[in-house]
Amino acid sequence: MPLHKVIILAPGTKLYLWKITEEVDFFLQNVTLKDSSLERLEGMKAEGHQKGFLAVRMLLQHNDYTDFDLYYDAFGKPHLKPQGCSIKDMEISISHSHDFSAIVISERKIGIDLEILKDKTLKLAPRYMDVSHLQNLSKEDELIKATVVWGIKESVFKIKNVIGISFKDHIFEDDFDLADKKCGVILRFDDTTERFDIVFEFIENYVFVCAFNSN
Repeated sequence: MPLHKVIILAPGTKLYLWKITEEVDFFLQNVTLKDSSLERLEGMKAEGHQKGFLAVRMLLQHNDYTDFDLYYDAFGKPHLKPQGCSIKDMEISISHSHDFSAIVISERKIGIDLEILKDKTLKLAPRYMDVSHLQNLSKEDELIKATVVWGIKESVFKIKNVIGISFKDHIFEDDFDLADKKCGVILRFDDTTERFDIVFEFIENYVFVCAFNSN
C-alpha cells in the first residue's frame, strides 16, 4: 500500500509511516538505489529486512529525497544531504519493525524507535529500566509502558550514539502516564548531563517513540 500515515510530532518535525504489504519486486521497480545500498540489500538474508530497507527509500522519495541523498556517518547514524537553497539542513532518523517502516524528518536533532509489542520486552525490563515505573498497572499496560521505555532508551541512544552508554545505568526516564504520550529523560554519561524531550504514539500493536534534545 502507499504511505500509511503522516503525524506532526512537533513544529518542523513529521513522522512518515509505510505499512509494508508489498513484495520486494514492487519496491525494486519503484526505488533507485546507489551501488552501496544495492550491495547492502543483497547481503540481507531476511526478506522482511529487505522490505523494511526498501520501504524507507519509498518514504524518502515521498519527501523529494532519494537514496542518493541519504548517507551514514562512521557511527552508523543516518544523515540527509542539504537540498538546493534550503535554509537549514534537516535531520533524519529511521526505524523498522515487522510490517512498518518509519522515518522522521526534523529541524531538530532527533532519534526514533518503532517497536512491536511482544512479551519478551517486559521480561527483560529489569535489565534496562526502573521497574518501579510499572507498579499499579494492568499486565497489558505493563507491556505497553515497558515497550515505550525501551523505545525511549533506543531513541536517546540514536541521538548520542556513543560507545559505552548503558540503557539502565545512564538513561533515566521520568515516570509518566501512558495517556500523556510524552515525558522527559536524562542522560548522565561521561561527566555530563543532558535532557531530552520524548513523544510517543501507538499504531496498531506498535509503539513509536521520538526523542529530541531539550531546547
